[in-house]
Amino acid sequence: MTEMLPELDQRVASALQVDGRAGPGRIAAALRVSARTVTRSLSRIASAVRVVRVPDPRHGLPATTMLRIRVLRGRVEVIADALARRPEVLFVDVLAGGEEISTVVVGGRPELPTGQAVTSVRAYSVMHVFSDAADWRTGLLTPEETAALTPPAPTLRLEPDELDTRMLAVLGTDARIGSADLAAAVHAPESTVRRRLERLSVAGLLRTCVVADPRVFGLTVDANVWLTVPPGRLDDLGRRLATSPLVHGVLATTGETNLMAAVFCRDLPALYEFVTGLHDVPAAEVTVVGGAVMRVGHRPG
Repeated sequence: MTEMLPELDQRVASALQVDGRAGPGRIAAALRVSARTVTRSLSRIASAVRVVRVPDPRHGLPATTMLRIRVLRGRVEVIADALARRPEVLFVDVLAGGEEISTVVVGGRPELPTGQAVTSVRAYSVMHVFSDAADWRTGLLTPEETAALTPPAPTLRLEPDELDTRMLAVLGTDARIGSADLAAAVHAPESTVRRRLERLSVAGLLRTCVVADPRVFGLTVDANVWLTVPPGRLDDLGRRLATSPLVHGVLATTGETNLMAAVFCRDLPALYEFVTGLHDVPAAEVTVVGGAVMRVGHRPG
């Protein structure tokens, strides 16, 4: 069973949400604790919290589709695992009830198993990404602490070359890897890797995402809220939801619902409070995630 982290460890993990490559000294200065305290905390949470590098979907994301796939009971796990192994699939959730899979796919729609296992498919094209998992913040840091940890705005336009691309691929599995280990992984001199890291950082290409079970923050309910929003309110509501510490992703889509918010809540009453706080929304469907098969930074072997 996943246990909730102590408050200090939650705050250190929250600091990594702001800048996943921040060192202990920088985190300590922002949180006003000792560097030794932060180092010990980072060691404690290493098995529960990972940091990976992710691209920004608002900067040239290919055509993306969200699928809701109804599957016969008994076949859900097989199909969900098969989808999670496909490179174009970004995440796979099995919704509570065990007969529906929710997944996001980059590029063309994946080939689904034939036969009678899949009973229906609803496809929604993603028109706009207001926020994704890398934008999620727990809300446990003060604005001043967040500002102290926020990386500078990009000042360089850069097209990654072959070495940059190899480095980014390694950082995509461990964004906190040291320069020496990264150099060994990409077979390049450490001095070169250090310079490349600095250049990638200045170009804003080292965007990171904290990968953790939400229960380590005391959040036991993972849900998707599918909203029908008047077109004139879509942008405003999407932007406002993206700033909520409960929301870890907001997408504007085509289809009978046009806005999807992925939320983490402490319990079902908190989810109820979130949903009933959505004023002037004509319709909303709430689905609870029964199991996260694949999320950013994790793919089955």
